[in-house]
Amino acid sequence: MDKNEVLKWLERRGSRKNVEGMARYGIHTDRAFGVPMGTMQSLAKRLGKDHALAMALWDTGWYEARTVAAFVDDPQRVTRRQMNAWAADFDNWAICDTVCFHLFDRTPFAWDKARQWSTSPREFVKRAAFALMASLAGHDKTASDAQFLALLPLIEQGAHDERNFVKKGVSWALRRIGRRDLALNKAALAVATRLSKSEDAACRWVGKDAARELASPKVRSRLARGTRQAPAKRR
Repeated sequence: MDKNEVLKWLERRGSRKNVEGMARYGIHTDRAFGVPMGTMQSLAKRLGKDHALAMALWDTGWYEARTVAAFVDDPQRVTRRQMNAWAADFDNWAICDTVCFHLFDRTPFAWDKARQWSTSPREFVKRAAFALMASLAGHDKTASDAQFLALLPLIEQGAHDERNFVKKGVSWALRRIGRRDLALNKAALAVATRLSKSEDAACRWVGKDAARELASPKVRSRLARGTRQAPAKRR
């Protein structure tokens, strides 16, 4: 299937009801068909990895086409320039998180971009930094604790951002890192506790949100057993 065939396929499977539901969750729907996520994932499996098609789909600007692009692109062919360009196009949390969670975190540049974007003034580029951190905490099985500890100061600084989708991304990153192992849980919980006592409202929200999960007996018990972490939910 080429770009136009994919668009037609998606359009036929969209619905006005789904578009209205997306809008209620803060997803821009000016260029959306209203296709369920599972349907897009099934299409991506049929298409397989195709970098050229991913680039063409992204350029259409359609939400569903961009989602499929994230699924079918080859992370080894993604460049820094592409990551910057796509991140600059992010206009809602859903496409930001999907691209970071299914594509960007598997590229050779994921760690660099997480650090770089963490100070961006653009809401969804900054969100992408922390979505990448959360994704790496779950997917990068070879990364050391030291690599994640080095992200904690960036997370603590990011907690000062009062924008809703940024601070939720910050909390997601902190919680996901703190669910990786006991040592990181201790370090992440210390950050969360410190933030929860801040005079800054955004910091307090992030700190309390993260501490509630990281200090829970369920999480601590699982980490003590050395059980692989379950995904920390986005909120």
